[in-house]
Amino acid sequence: MVKDIDLDKIAAIAQKAGDAIMQIYNSDFAVEYKDDKSPLTEADTKANKIICDALRELYPDTPLMSEENKEVAYEERKEWEYYWCIDPIDGTKEFIKKNGEFTVNIALIHKNTPVLGVVYAPAIGEMYTAKQGEGAFKNGQRLPLQINDAPEEKLFVVASKSHLSEETQAFIDALETKEIEQVSKGSSLKLCMVAEGIADIYPRLAPTMEWDTAAADAVVREAGKMTYQFENNTKMVYNKKNLLNPWFIVK
Repeated sequence: MVKDIDLDKIAAIAQKAGDAIMQIYNSDFAVEYKDDKSPLTEADTKANKIICDALRELYPDTPLMSEENKEVAYEERKEWEYYWCIDPIDGTKEFIKKNGEFTVNIALIHKNTPVLGVVYAPAIGEMYTAKQGEGAFKNGQRLPLQINDAPEEKLFVVASKSHLSEETQAFIDALETKEIEQVSKGSSLKLCMVAEGIADIYPRLAPTMEWDTAAADAVVREAGKMTYQFENNTKMVYNKKNLLNPWFIVK
Protein backbone atom coordinates (compact mmCIF):
# COMPACT_ATOMS: atom_id res chain seq x y z
CA MET A 1 0.00 0.00 0.00
CA VAL A 2 2.76 2.46 0.85
CA LYS A 3 3.96 2.51 -2.77
CA ASP A 4 0.55 3.76 -3.89
CA ILE A 5 0.53 6.75 -1.55
CA ASP A 6 1.41 10.14 -2.98
CA LEU A 7 3.71 11.68 -0.36
CA ASP A 8 3.21 15.15 -1.85
CA LYS A 9 -0.52 14.88 -1.15
CA ILE A 10 0.13 14.00 2.49
CA ALA A 11 2.54 16.93 2.78
CA ALA A 12 -0.14 19.18 1.26
CA ILE A 13 -2.62 18.01 3.92
CA ALA A 14 -0.09 18.86 6.64
CA GLN A 15 0.46 22.26 5.04
CA LYS A 16 -3.28 22.95 4.93
CA ALA A 17 -3.56 22.03 8.61
CA GLY A 18 -0.52 24.20 9.32
CA ASP A 19 -2.15 27.19 7.59
CA ALA A 20 -5.24 26.83 9.79
CA ILE A 21 -3.05 26.48 12.88
CA MET A 22 -1.13 29.66 12.05
CA GLN A 23 -4.33 31.69 11.76
CA ILE A 24 -5.12 30.76 15.36
CA TYR A 25 -1.48 31.04 16.48
CA ASN A 26 -1.46 34.68 15.38
CA SER A 27 -4.63 35.48 17.33
CA ASP A 28 -5.62 35.61 21.01
CA PHE A 29 -6.67 31.98 21.42
CA ALA A 30 -8.17 30.22 24.42
CA VAL A 31 -6.60 27.19 26.11
CA GLU A 32 -8.64 24.34 27.58
CA TYR A 33 -7.36 21.35 29.52
CA LYS A 34 -8.14 17.68 28.92
CA ASP A 35 -8.77 15.12 31.66
CA ASP A 36 -5.04 14.31 31.82
CA LYS A 37 -4.31 18.05 32.37
CA SER A 38 -2.69 18.39 28.93
CA PRO A 39 -3.55 21.61 27.07
CA LEU A 40 -5.92 21.77 24.11
CA THR A 41 -6.58 24.70 21.78
CA GLU A 42 -8.96 25.38 18.90
CA ALA A 43 -5.95 24.81 16.64
CA ASP A 44 -5.66 21.15 17.76
CA THR A 45 -9.28 20.38 16.97
CA LYS A 46 -9.37 22.34 13.69
CA ALA A 47 -6.14 20.77 12.40
CA ASN A 48 -7.34 17.33 13.43
CA LYS A 49 -10.55 17.72 11.41
CA ILE A 50 -8.67 18.95 8.32
CA ILE A 51 -6.24 16.01 8.43
CA CYS A 52 -8.78 13.28 9.23
CA ASP A 53 -11.32 14.50 6.64
CA ALA A 54 -8.67 14.67 3.91
CA LEU A 55 -7.21 11.22 4.69
CA ARG A 56 -10.67 9.64 4.80
CA GLU A 57 -11.45 11.13 1.40
CA LEU A 58 -8.17 9.96 -0.18
CA TYR A 59 -7.89 6.58 1.58
CA PRO A 60 -11.37 5.62 2.87
CA ASP A 61 -10.34 2.04 3.73
CA THR A 62 -7.38 2.97 5.94
CA PRO A 63 -8.19 3.46 9.64
CA LEU A 64 -7.09 6.49 11.61
CA MET A 65 -5.56 6.89 15.05
CA SER A 66 -5.23 10.45 16.33
CA GLU A 67 -4.44 12.00 19.67
CA GLU A 68 -7.65 14.02 19.37
CA ASN A 69 -9.95 11.17 18.28
CA LYS A 70 -11.73 8.70 20.54
CA GLU A 71 -9.34 5.86 21.34
CA VAL A 72 -9.95 2.66 19.34
CA ALA A 73 -10.07 -0.56 21.35
CA TYR A 74 -6.97 -2.74 21.02
CA GLU A 75 -9.12 -5.74 20.05
CA GLU A 76 -10.14 -3.82 16.92
CA ARG A 77 -6.90 -2.06 16.01
CA LYS A 78 -4.62 -5.08 16.53
CA GLU A 79 -6.11 -6.41 13.27
CA TRP A 80 -5.09 -3.32 11.29
CA GLU A 81 -2.44 -3.96 8.64
CA TYR A 82 -2.05 -0.27 7.79
CA TYR A 83 -3.30 2.81 9.64
CA TRP A 84 -2.68 6.54 9.87
CA CYS A 85 -1.19 7.79 13.13
CA ILE A 86 -1.80 11.53 13.61
CA ASP A 87 -0.86 14.25 16.05
CA PRO A 88 -2.40 17.46 14.70
CA ILE A 89 -0.17 19.56 16.96
CA ASP A 90 2.78 18.00 18.72
CA GLY A 91 4.15 20.54 21.14
CA THR A 92 0.94 22.26 22.21
CA LYS A 93 2.91 23.79 25.11
CA GLU A 94 5.33 25.31 22.58
CA PHE A 95 2.34 26.54 20.56
CA ILE A 96 0.91 28.25 23.65
CA LYS A 97 4.32 29.79 24.45
CA LYS A 98 4.47 30.99 20.82
CA ASN A 99 8.06 29.86 20.34
CA GLY A 100 7.35 28.23 16.97
CA GLU A 101 8.60 24.74 17.93
CA PHE A 102 5.44 22.73 17.29
CA THR A 103 4.63 20.34 14.45
CA VAL A 104 1.87 18.71 12.45
CA ASN A 105 2.53 14.96 12.35
CA ILE A 106 1.08 12.40 9.95
CA ALA A 107 2.46 8.84 9.82
CA LEU A 108 1.46 5.68 8.03
CA ILE A 109 2.09 2.58 10.10
CA HIS A 110 2.40 -0.91 8.60
CA LYS A 111 1.60 -3.40 11.38
CA ASN A 112 4.05 -2.02 13.99
CA THR A 113 6.47 0.01 11.84
CA PRO A 114 6.24 3.62 10.58
CA VAL A 115 6.68 3.48 6.78
CA LEU A 116 5.74 7.05 5.84
CA GLY A 117 5.98 10.28 7.76
CA VAL A 118 5.33 13.98 7.34
CA VAL A 119 6.44 16.43 10.04
CA TYR A 120 5.59 20.06 9.34
CA ALA A 121 6.59 23.00 11.52
CA PRO A 122 4.43 25.80 10.08
CA ALA A 123 5.78 28.64 12.23
CA ILE A 124 9.36 28.08 11.05
CA GLY A 125 8.67 26.71 7.56
CA GLU A 126 10.30 23.31 8.00
CA MET A 127 8.79 20.29 6.21
CA TYR A 128 10.24 16.82 6.79
CA THR A 129 9.02 13.94 4.63
CA ALA A 130 9.90 10.26 4.34
CA LYS A 131 8.62 7.17 2.58
CA GLN A 132 9.99 3.67 3.03
CA GLY A 133 12.69 2.90 0.48
CA GLU A 134 12.70 6.44 -0.94
CA GLY A 135 14.72 8.37 1.66
CA ALA A 136 14.00 11.27 3.99
CA PHE A 137 13.97 14.96 3.10
CA LYS A 138 13.83 18.40 4.69
CA ASN A 139 12.29 21.01 2.41
CA GLY A 140 13.25 18.80 -0.54
CA GLN A 141 16.87 18.19 0.51
CA ARG A 142 17.86 14.59 1.21
CA LEU A 143 18.79 13.76 4.81
CA PRO A 144 21.15 13.67 6.58
CA LEU A 145 22.42 17.13 5.69
CA GLN A 146 25.53 16.76 7.86
CA ILE A 147 27.56 14.05 9.62
CA ASN A 148 29.63 14.27 12.80
CA ASP A 149 33.01 12.73 11.87
CA ALA A 150 34.45 12.90 15.41
CA PRO A 151 31.78 11.89 17.96
CA GLU A 152 34.50 10.85 20.42
CA GLU A 153 35.61 14.51 20.51
CA LYS A 154 32.18 16.15 20.68
CA LEU A 155 28.58 14.97 20.74
CA PHE A 156 25.60 17.14 19.91
CA VAL A 157 22.70 16.05 22.11
CA VAL A 158 19.12 17.31 21.82
CA ALA A 159 16.66 17.13 24.69
CA SER A 160 13.12 18.21 25.45
CA LYS A 161 12.39 21.88 26.05
CA SER A 162 9.34 21.23 28.26
CA HIS A 163 9.90 17.69 29.61
CA LEU A 164 13.58 17.17 30.51
CA SER A 165 13.59 14.44 33.17
CA GLU A 166 16.34 13.80 35.74
CA GLU A 167 16.92 10.38 34.15
CA THR A 168 17.45 11.93 30.72
CA GLN A 169 19.92 14.46 32.11
CA ALA A 170 21.84 11.72 33.97
CA PHE A 171 22.07 9.71 30.72
CA ILE A 172 23.41 12.76 28.84
CA ASP A 173 25.96 13.52 31.57
CA ALA A 174 27.29 9.93 31.36
CA LEU A 175 27.92 9.91 27.59
CA GLU A 176 31.49 8.99 26.63
CA THR A 177 32.91 11.90 24.68
CA LYS A 178 35.27 14.77 25.44
CA GLU A 179 32.66 17.46 25.00
CA ILE A 180 28.84 17.52 24.99
CA GLU A 181 26.85 20.32 23.44
CA GLN A 182 23.28 20.09 24.69
CA VAL A 183 20.42 21.75 22.81
CA SER A 184 16.79 21.92 23.87
CA LYS A 185 13.99 21.80 21.32
CA GLY A 186 10.23 21.37 21.35
CA SER A 187 8.03 18.65 19.83
CA SER A 188 9.00 15.96 17.30
CA LEU A 189 11.60 18.34 15.85
CA LYS A 190 14.07 16.63 18.21
CA LEU A 191 13.89 13.37 16.27
CA CYS A 192 14.15 15.32 13.01
CA MET A 193 17.34 17.02 14.24
CA VAL A 194 18.98 13.58 14.56
CA ALA A 195 17.69 12.61 11.10
CA GLU A 196 19.11 15.86 9.75
CA GLY A 197 22.48 15.29 11.42
CA ILE A 198 22.59 18.50 13.49
CA ALA A 199 22.16 16.34 16.61
CA ASP A 200 23.88 12.99 17.18
CA ILE A 201 21.55 11.61 19.80
CA TYR A 202 18.16 12.28 21.37
CA PRO A 203 17.52 10.40 24.62
CA ARG A 204 13.94 10.46 25.93
CA LEU A 205 13.78 8.86 29.36
CA ALA A 206 10.33 10.24 30.04
CA PRO A 207 6.78 9.52 28.81
CA THR A 208 5.58 10.07 25.23
CA MET A 209 2.72 8.58 23.22
CA GLU A 210 2.94 6.76 19.90
CA TRP A 211 1.47 9.69 17.93
CA ASP A 212 4.16 11.97 19.37
CA THR A 213 6.93 10.06 17.60
CA ALA A 214 5.49 8.01 14.69
CA ALA A 215 5.88 10.50 11.82
CA ALA A 216 9.32 11.71 12.87
CA ASP A 217 10.42 8.12 13.50
CA ALA A 218 9.69 7.37 9.83
CA VAL A 219 11.94 10.31 8.91
CA VAL A 220 14.66 9.06 11.28
CA ARG A 221 14.64 5.56 9.77
CA GLU A 222 14.75 6.74 6.16
CA ALA A 223 17.66 9.03 7.06
CA GLY A 224 19.64 5.92 8.10
CA LYS A 225 19.21 6.37 11.86
CA MET A 226 17.02 4.45 14.31
CA THR A 227 14.79 4.92 17.36
CA TYR A 228 15.72 2.30 19.95
CA GLN A 229 13.91 1.21 23.09
CA PHE A 230 16.12 2.21 26.01
CA GLU A 231 15.72 -1.00 28.02
CA ASN A 232 16.59 -3.60 25.37
CA ASN A 233 18.08 -1.63 22.44
CA THR A 234 15.47 -2.98 20.00
CA LYS A 235 13.53 -0.90 17.48
CA MET A 236 10.52 1.07 18.67
CA VAL A 237 7.23 -0.57 17.75
CA TYR A 238 3.74 0.87 17.29
CA ASN A 239 0.10 -0.13 17.74
CA LYS A 240 0.85 -1.69 21.12
CA LYS A 241 -1.91 -2.52 23.57
CA ASN A 242 -0.67 0.41 25.67
CA LEU A 243 -0.04 3.40 23.39
CA LEU A 244 2.50 4.87 25.81
CA ASN A 245 6.00 4.70 24.33
CA PRO A 246 8.80 3.11 26.32
CA TRP A 247 11.84 5.26 27.08
CA PHE A 248 13.86 5.55 23.88
CA ILE A 249 17.05 6.82 22.28
CA VAL A 250 17.30 8.16 18.73
CA LYS A 251 20.76 7.87 17.16
